[in-house]
Order: sequence, then structure tokens, then C-alpha cells
Amino acid sequence: MRTIEISEETYEKIKDQFGEELFKDLTCLDDMIGEKWFFRTVTYHMIGQVTQKMGNFFVLEDASWVADSGRFMNAIKEGELDEVEPVGKAILNIDAIVDAFPWKHQLPSEQK
Repeated sequence: MRTIEISEETYEKIKDQFGEELFKDLTCLDDMIGEKWFFRTVTYHMIGQVTQKMGNFFVLEDASWVADSGRFMNAIKEGELDEVEPVGKAILNIDAIVDAFPWKHQLPSEQK
């Protein structure tokens, strides 16, 4: 494990921008189960609640494919998405994930 030291000021700025949820202790992928996440993969974006880890896959409930997140900060901070397609249940290959952000908003239920 590697540790990066940052100033208290930088830490507070990160907390303000992304929220306290970002700092939840995550020690393994199983810690993501039960939480809502915005995933960016090598080819697309997905939002959903992780309900299970099945081998190398996450099972997502109330999942949506995000065709256009719009301004990224607004998407993460405010839950504003420009184009979204709710798909219900989805299975996401963990190897395709580039990064993930806690989703503290209601999961999309309408096509936009």
C-alpha cells in the first residue's frame, strides 16, 4: 500500500467537492456492495447500486447507461445528467472500470 500526504486545505477541498462518502473506508471491492456508484469504464459510463460481486463482475440494480454525463462536476456533485438510459439490472466487468465515484443522489428512473 502506498500513502500520499496532502495538506489539510487540499483534503477539505476534496471533501467539499466530492463529499464525505469518498472517504469511506474501502479496503476491497466487496466494500462497494450496498452502495450507489457512478462508474466510468473504457467505453461507457454506468450508474447503479452494487448488490453483489460475482467473480470479476459487479451486479448492479436500478442501473443506467449514461450516454452523456454533461459537465462532470455537476453530474457527481448535483446528480445532473444530460443523457441517461435506465436499464434495470446490469452486470459490469470490473476489469473495464477506469474509475468510480460515490453516487449520493437518487438513481435515474426516467430516460433523458
